Amino acid sequence: MHKRSSVVLIAITAIGAAFTPSISHAATTSPRRIISLSPSATEDLFAIGAGKQVVAVDNLSNYPANAPITKLDAFTPNVEAIAKYKPDLVVLQSSATKAVTVKAALEKLKIKVFFEVTPSDINGAYTEIQALGTATGKGVQATKVITAMKTAIAQAITSGKRSNPTAIFHEVDSTLYSATSKTFIGHVYSDFNTLNIADAADTADSFGYPQLTNEYLLKANPQVIFLGDEQKISQVASRAGWSRIEAVAKKQIFALPADIPSRWGPRLVDFYQFVAKSLMSIK
Repeated sequence: MHKRSSVVLIAITAIGAAFTPSISHAATTSPRRIISLSPSATEDLFAIGAGKQVVAVDNLSNYPANAPITKLDAFTPNVEAIAKYKPDLVVLQSSATKAVTVKAALEKLKIKVFFEVTPSDINGAYTEIQALGTATGKGVQATKVITAMKTAIAQAITSGKRSNPTAIFHEVDSTLYSATSKTFIGHVYSDFNTLNIADAADTADSFGYPQLTNEYLLKANPQVIFLGDEQKISQVASRAGWSRIEAVAKKQIFALPADIPSRWGPRLVDFYQFVAKSLMSIK
């Protein structure tokens, strides 16, 4: 996406929510017709073995490949469109437009709702996976997924953690939006003993996604740049004046795989491993 990417669109609207993932009504039997209106929840559901119970997912849920993607919109959910699938459980983002109203309307139709809250850190991601496991009758499998994630992420941090702080810049998109250390993305980098150059501009955006300037970047001189918007490294390196930036001069620019930074499910492991591998390769 141009301008602010889906990373910001998803995270920025949910920060500050004062509640945790919840499901309306206690489940007496495992749901058989689940609708997921969250790309992260979709990945969670398939990872814990509840994929066969999922009958529809939103139009951004592009992973895994066998997820039943539809035209359902996660940001502006339509109750009538959702109800046509006759779901017995709907995963609804608390950040969606009129989320509380949509939740009430679905519950009025006797449809259970899992109210998803964007986590602020990895522990929040684990909480959601476990909660989805409980809601779908896959609690044991959810615990196994979390245990495997914790092991793999700990190994990645051990292998890639810097002995000396390393200045990094995470580019959300080509207009120089970034993510500070207080965001989910920022927490990942912090685990590797990095210095996030966006932190000094934290007051410019209350959500943790400030837009930096070219002058700011040149002065901050990051040692490593991570691209979260599928840009070509060559395009970034050719920007006016950027040849003076250490990350550019030493060719320490890394393009993150699509979607990885904006999903807080099992593929967080991929995010950590990518960062670890990248940091291990720098000079």
